[in-house]
Amino acid sequence: MLLSVIIVNYRVYPYLADCIQSVQQALSGIESEVIVVDNEAEHTAIQAVQTRFPDVMVIVNLTNNGYSRANNQGLAVCKGEFVLFLNPDTLVPPDALRQCVDYLRANVHVGGVGVRMVNQAGTFLPESKRAFPTPLTAFFKLSGLSALFPRSAVFNRYAMGNLDDRDNHRVDVLAGAFFMTRKTILDRLKGFDERFFMYGEDVDLSRRIVELGYENHYLGSVTILHYKGASTDRQSRLYNHYFYDSMKLFVEKYYPESNQWASRLLLNCGIYLAKKGARIKNRLF
Repeated sequence: MLLSVIIVNYRVYPYLADCIQSVQQALSGIESEVIVVDNEAEHTAIQAVQTRFPDVMVIVNLTNNGYSRANNQGLAVCKGEFVLFLNPDTLVPPDALRQCVDYLRANVHVGGVGVRMVNQAGTFLPESKRAFPTPLTAFFKLSGLSALFPRSAVFNRYAMGNLDDRDNHRVDVLAGAFFMTRKTILDRLKGFDERFFMYGEDVDLSRRIVELGYENHYLGSVTILHYKGASTDRQSRLYNHYFYDSMKLFVEKYYPESNQWASRLLLNCGIYLAKKGARIKNRLF
């Protein structure tokens, strides 16, 4: 089998149905499978999805297992040479999956590919291509300098603002909303790090792919629609908790206190200030 598409769903059934329909159209002529892992499943809603798409494999979780663990559940049963992790609040055009598979097959040094994402207004989503977080990139983002100089290779390094979003580029981080990689790589890495319950897992997986000696590439030639944040209220306490705790976990994992204490201190201070700022802004007292 050539491609497995794994979709983790959390209470966004109307989006999920539209996503599956777009995926099935894009899989025309590709030996493939679609696997849906439904976290904290609503029986009636997921049953309707199964009835509408009988060829889709559905794994039902009665509790919310988190994004990383749920993706690993799909990974454990998938059979594709390539694996796409896809958010349910996305729509993919008919040629998107074929282009990404062909790119990976033609470039054996590339471990993962991501694509250009836009929201429902057609606005480019900068998280489509990112650099690994460092104290300096974090400072520029938190200080507002990245917003002042959006196309700067220095001040907006984290979003790689100097790279044309319509072109293809080698990048550090691919977005978890659309993340295609090789099954052999995932087997070596044992999938996602399940300590990342939600958010940050794509940054971690991207880094581990690079550490294996592969490159991550962003394909600006392929555009998908991403209804960003459909399953999470970004002004909620839950989002605030998971997002910033994932950032802290990343720092703890990749900046050991023994030999990178200064970088770790600066990053943790930045995370703390950003978290407090978000709580104040969204009145999460």
